[in-house]
Amino acid sequence: MNQTTHTCTRKPIWLKRNLPTGPTYEKIRTLLHKSNLNTVCQEAKCPNLWECFSKKTATFLIMGARCTRNCRFCNIDQGPMEALDPDEPQRVAMAVKEMGLRYAVITSVTRDDLADGGAGHFAAVIKALREQVPHALIEVLIPDFQGDADALHTVLDAGPDVLNHNIETVPRLYPIARPQAIYRRSLELIDRAAAYNPSIPGKSGLMVGLGETVDEIQTTMQDLLTANCKILTIGQYLQPSKAHLPVKRFVPPEEFEALGKTALEMGFAEVASGPFVRSSYQAKDLYEAVKNCAL
Repeated sequence: MNQTTHTCTRKPIWLKRNLPTGPTYEKIRTLLHKSNLNTVCQEAKCPNLWECFSKKTATFLIMGARCTRNCRFCNIDQGPMEALDPDEPQRVAMAVKEMGLRYAVITSVTRDDLADGGAGHFAAVIKALREQVPHALIEVLIPDFQGDADALHTVLDAGPDVLNHNIETVPRLYPIARPQAIYRRSLELIDRAAAYNPSIPGKSGLMVGLGETVDEIQTTMQDLLTANCKILTIGQYLQPSKAHLPVKRFVPPEEFEALGKTALEMGFAEVASGPFVRSSYQAKDLYEAVKNCAL
């Protein structure tokens, strides 16, 4: 996984998969459209979209479909911003109930235009879910709130089951991949969350294929462990369009397996590592494994 200067355009065979459809997928897609809800599955062109929809799972994208930041790996559009919809929490809860989900993942665009970064809206969605589907487990995948500890506490006080914040890439690549983010600020968020409520496991995700080295990945994993991150996901970066960062390397499955093994040996409680892994992929399984180990 050495740094390279060339780019990759043709996907290797291990990144090719059939896209299942069928009545369950269509039902979920229709429900989301009818409820006027966004999913990161659709907005980010996730390679697991069809698989997850067919299994009655989805990651809800709240606070609009446009972002105040312009990360060069992300397919979500940038501004102008929309006003927050006060009915969105109830619509998300009703959709989760109708879909029969037992594990709901809630994420958002980054809203640096809001005083609390949207933390209160996250809390409102969690509250609505607790009221409408009290049996459902809730994972939140949050932005960095520009380092605002009070905003983070607002989300944690609402009682999610998992607190996820993606580190995304190694620090050297932040200026080109995440120019409006700060590596240390993201680590501090994960560490603060663990200190504030240790019962809520911290989770983070890495994407590979942007030119990082194995040493850089291992250093980043150690930084996450030091910040008390319990669950790690590692997946292949895929270029959403020609306007986004190019893929430097397609990492083969055996290297993902080796990274996952290394992460577990380093001390992560649970790891999902593979070409198609994304931050919310098999999220319920990872959470339940961590909770079972804690018992």
